[in-house]
Amino acid sequence: MTPKVIVITGATGTGKTTVQEYLAQHYPVTRIVTHTTRPPRAGEVDGRDYYFETEQSFQQRHYLESVVYSGYHYGSSREGIAAGFKRAPFPAIVLDTKGAITYARELGNQVVILFLTVSDPDQLMHRVTARGDDTVMLKQRFASPEYRRDLTMPLALKGRALQLNNDNWTQTQRKLDELMQHLQAE
Repeated sequence: MTPKVIVITGATGTGKTTVQEYLAQHYPVTRIVTHTTRPPRAGEVDGRDYYFETEQSFQQRHYLESVVYSGYHYGSSREGIAAGFKRAPFPAIVLDTKGAITYARELGNQVVILFLTVSDPDQLMHRVTARGDDTVMLKQRFASPEYRRDLTMPLALKGRALQLNNDNWTQTQRKLDELMQHLQAE
């Protein structure tokens, strides 16, 4: 078995977090903990939900990708990946397609990329509305260029990412099981 980072990407509502949780429940997969300078919310635990950093400590990590969102820094680091590998042979992370391209470029054959899709993009708004996300925020997200970008697999991931249609959860689980059996046999 060759340890690999599993990157899960695709548009909002395609089921990225659900796929990550399924893999973690059924296989030696753990979530890569990312870093933020945002203060912890009630119930969040340092090292489990995020590595909560100061502005100074955030700058001392080695990031594959990072962003500033609402005035706070967020990023995934080589240190976070290394900590994931200590917990399981398949650390996983949910990223937008831009982040997935960075991981593919930086980690090469050490990464497996899953690009999630659905047949009918109109279903995506229904899915995220059903999970209780704020409607105003959702409309902004669905109008964003990033959302439109993440609806289709970028050229930089073609031939590199495994496209997985997530219209039917039972079929998706079967495909994930096949993938993990293959990865564990390598």
